[in-house]
Amino acid sequence: MKQVNFRDQTTKMKKSIYLETTVVSYYTSKPGRDIIVLAHQEITREWWHKSIKQFEIFISEVVIEEASMGDPEAAKRRLEELRDFPHLELNDKVEETAQMYMEKLEIPEKAFRDAAHLAVASVHNIDYLVTWNCKHLANGEIIRKLRDISKDLGIHTPIICTPEELIN
Repeated sequence: MKQVNFRDQTTKMKKSIYLETTVVSYYTSKPGRDIIVLAHQEITREWWHKSIKQFEIFISEVVIEEASMGDPEAAKRRLEELRDFPHLELNDKVEETAQMYMEKLEIPEKAFRDAAHLAVASVHNIDYLVTWNCKHLANGEIIRKLRDISKDLGIHTPIICTPEELIN
């Protein structure tokens, strides 16, 4: 696994994406029975095949940890799709930022990985955090608070969106 510190890279040709776990989960999962889940899965597959190559994709050990959970066969499919993406470094700044986001965004302890995803993308100056987590990440109220917190503290704020918003 190749770990990188994206901030240290001086030339960015493509826009960067931090790929949160829900995206690869929808991409690799069997078709859902719920019409909304099924729609998200189809949108994700379309985005993955048509648009993903237009971006520089990054993940972190947090994504790997989450993707490893649950059904072993499903986990295997997720991890297979993630294997070639470079990992952004989990460092002290990421940990401090995640803790601060948990407090200021009132993210519950059980959802600490959501704060970690935000922190990784922010600390490494990633352009987009792509997710289907609309409770703690792609949520208008969370995004508004995050933007205000980040502005006050001088921290980069990635654009948080779903794959649907990045289909070309």
